[in-house]
Formats: sequence, C-alpha cells, structure tokens
Amino acid sequence: MALDRTTVAKIARLARIKVKPEELDGLAGELNGMLTWVEQLQQVNVDGVEPMTGTVVDGAGAALRMREDVVNDGGQRDKVLANAPRSAAGFFAVPKVIE
Repeated sequence: MALDRTTVAKIARLARIKVKPEELDGLAGELNGMLTWVEQLQQVNVDGVEPMTGTVVDGAGAALRMREDVVNDGGQRDKVLANAPRSAAGFFAVPKVIE
C-alpha cells in the first residue's frame, strides 16, 4: 500500500498534526517505508508460536532483582553538580522566584 501526498495530508489532518506542504513528499516516503517493513513482518511464519507476555522463555515469569532498601546520599555529589548550570557550597544554585 503506497501513500501519496493527498493521503498523507489527510492522515495529518485527522491526527491534528500540522504538516507543511513541502514536507508531505518526505513524510510519504517515511510512512511508505514503515508500511513496507510491516508487510515484511506479516510474511513471517508464526504457526505454532505462542504469544509472549514477556521475554522470559521458561514461562515462569520474570522476577525483579531486589536490592537492600537503604537511604544514602548516593556518594556522587560532585558528578551530579558537574551537570548543574550553577552550584554553590555543594548545592544547586537557582534564581529567586518571588512574585
């Protein structure tokens, strides 16, 4: 199924997405590529394959790995503050917001 400019414009309108007219051809190409990929997936033989509810093969279900619930400061204050736009005395520095 190939989508043309008119169909892409209609889809964009229905999805309430503003698309410029000069972007319609590129978007049509991308959508056609996605539809081609979905058509390839439909050709895969899945006879006898049970639907998966997760990625665990043995069917026992996945168990979350538990860790000890301990409150700490993380020990990485300097690394965290290295990403801050401004810091002072080991804390994030933010501008005052007073109305």
